[in-house]
Amino acid sequence: MENLLSELRKKLEILHLGGGIKKIEKHQSKGKMTAWERVHYILDADSEYVEIGSFAGEDLYIEHGGCPNGGVVIVLGYIQQRLCIVVSNDATVKAGAWFPISAKKNLRAQEIAMENHLPIIYLVDSAGVYLPMQDEIFPDKEHFGRIFRNNAKISSMGIPQISAIMGSCVAGGAYLPIMSDYALIVEGTGSVFLAGSYLVKSSIGEVIDNESLGGATTHCEISGVTDNKYPDDKSCLDAIRGIVDKFGHQDKAHFSRIAAAAPAQDANYLYNYFPQDRLKPYDMHEVLKCIVDKDSLEEYKKDYGKTIICALARVDGWAVGIVANQRQVVKAKKPGNATEMQMGGVIYSDSADKAARFIMNCNQQKIPLVFLQDVTGFMVGSRSEQGGIIKDGAKMVNAMANSVVPKFTFIVGNSYGAGNYAMCGKAYDPRLIYAWPTAQMAVMSGASAGKTLLQIQEATLKAQNKALTEQEKEALLEKINATYQKQLSPYYAAARLWVDGVIDPKDTRKIISMGIEAANQNPTIERYNVGVIQT
Repeated sequence: MENLLSELRKKLEILHLGGGIKKIEKHQSKGKMTAWERVHYILDADSEYVEIGSFAGEDLYIEHGGCPNGGVVIVLGYIQQRLCIVVSNDATVKAGAWFPISAKKNLRAQEIAMENHLPIIYLVDSAGVYLPMQDEIFPDKEHFGRIFRNNAKISSMGIPQISAIMGSCVAGGAYLPIMSDYALIVEGTGSVFLAGSYLVKSSIGEVIDNESLGGATTHCEISGVTDNKYPDDKSCLDAIRGIVDKFGHQDKAHFSRIAAAAPAQDANYLYNYFPQDRLKPYDMHEVLKCIVDKDSLEEYKKDYGKTIICALARVDGWAVGIVANQRQVVKAKKPGNATEMQMGGVIYSDSADKAARFIMNCNQQKIPLVFLQDVTGFMVGSRSEQGGIIKDGAKMVNAMANSVVPKFTFIVGNSYGAGNYAMCGKAYDPRLIYAWPTAQMAVMSGASAGKTLLQIQEATLKAQNKALTEQEKEALLEKINATYQKQLSPYYAAARLWVDGVIDPKDTRKIISMGIEAANQNPTIERYNVGVIQT
């Protein structure tokens, strides 16, 4: 675990450099703060925050020079003791231009703001769409234009939006700040226009400089497009803090919270306890001791369906319902005093049945759900099929998918196949979803996938009347395994925003607490209706 955490810290240090030292120095020479400097300045001093979408874009677009962190910093943090989403363009990465992953990451920020009714702050410093990839970012439903649709929707929901134009703000991107409730601009460095001076000259023959075309004076004194101008980044950020300070408070969801208690085990215990070998069994109860408040765990049906632990607990004082995969081999009693050994990390009919009922209970009682994934999938074989595993699995998926209370997911180990779905993977709208460095995510494990893919390759060649030697088989299997292992990595998932980031396990508790605090800002909880359930 220490090696994995060391790798995580090194990766984060590199990410915080954005486009690199030279680009940062060039950026600062213009009197501008970096994306991270702006974030740290606007947040309350020494307050907690959670980064959203760290590692987005990692190892993507290499032929274009890369797009570290998706070219934008996004955090959930406190401004004037009020939870907000802050979106800060990183102009040291391709001048803040939007790659496809940048759009996906910005949309994720808006989604979180909308789900939780959180104010959203845009610190704009972007050259707009990255033109060489415009066909992958411009016209589709989840592309660049969706940002402005969301601006309108967020406004109609009564959620505050504040924009600060701190650098370039070009073309379609110009609508983002102007569709916000407040549009502030920094003198000398901030500019906003539908077309820059070069395009204006080529289009209509007019010769004009960018400052006269769309600078702070033009838009604050002549057009009225922006509200106020500020001499530098800090004064502009101070103004945003002043605006947020005046916001009134809405009604809350009133999730249960009492005074917090420390966990029974220090989080550092996890570093030694959690096994390196992902086939080695361990007791998920020991992991929970490092996350939940001491003496708060109340297990549900603890002697039934034991490959999934369902329990009520508190995390930093907040009431939660926990659904966690048990990785120990357990004994299950069957009719006639028979006993069945069940493999840890596998979902059986009885555990799916228990989890479905528990999830329904939590929805009835307005208790947020926390999923801890270390799952290899549902049990297979004739005995399970005849016992109705698909029916029981469908019941669990149905109960979880229709859940109306906030859901939070952490992939701590394996996340394979339909197990990912049943345990609230990204497709099932968790409010936040994070992976530990020990996580792996795929349709199946690397060993199983390698053998299956090799068999497919062999069958294809056999149809062509070709046969592989044993040596060729070994070489092909090694190549398949190398590719598949890379795809299993939590960083591969984070690069594509299948998870919101890779975290130190000790941050799990903080993310749950801040996540529920954010969810508590939205008082609207729909009526729980699971529809038709297979019984």
